Amino acid sequence: MIGLPDGVRACLFDLDGVLTSTATLHEIAWKQTFDAFLAGRHDGDTSPFTQHDYNAYVDGRPRADGVRTFLSARGVRLPEGSADDPPDAETVNGVGNRKNEALLKLIDERGVTPYPGSVAYLDAAKAAGLKIAVVTSSANGEHVLAVADLTRYVQARVDGITITERRLRGKPAPDSFLAGARALDVDPGEAAVFEDALSGVQAGRAGGFGYVVGVNRADQAEQLREHGADVVVDDLADLLEDR
Repeated sequence: MIGLPDGVRACLFDLDGVLTSTATLHEIAWKQTFDAFLAGRHDGDTSPFTQHDYNAYVDGRPRADGVRTFLSARGVRLPEGSADDPPDAETVNGVGNRKNEALLKLIDERGVTPYPGSVAYLDAAKAAGLKIAVVTSSANGEHVLAVADLTRYVQARVDGITITERRLRGKPAPDSFLAGARALDVDPGEAAVFEDALSGVQAGRAGGFGYVVGVNRADQAEQLREHGADVVVDDLADLLEDR
């Protein structure tokens, strides 16, 4: 009834772009941050941050990884700094913290809206007795789930804070999804991964998960398949047979 193979006992959902529309806010915050940062540089490619840059270099990745990967593509290198660097620090972590400030401001201004189709799917998965976890690279996972009123569905959460504390590799490595499966006490082959980011579906495939669902929020259906999605849908409700 919920579009998954027999034997799947758990669902591991990415948050931003899969359950909530906050991926749009992340992209805006990254653009604000990188455009302002690059405008003051005289090294590397300082052209404006684009949607292609978002999809290719930062979407789905832990914050510092996103900064490092994007700036490397532009020929800009910064010292790492530390996680508590101030937002104006010229370090990888400083730029990342600047982006987080911009994101939290956008969340306060615009709120967080869950996708109706995703809520319908969560209801169906819960009714079917499947275990549910959220696996997100965002350090704001707990806050976003609470604001979107989705906490009640979630039995386990692996987020950016977990990734840092446990020193997990970020997506496209499978570590965070594997941690989500362990938290639900299921084998990877018994879990389905739901992802909108190319790095996320790649992580699901690399982890040997039973099923990888690509959620096409950014008109990249073919790329999602190429990176490892077993099926691609425009909305999670598309998986429901009785909708």
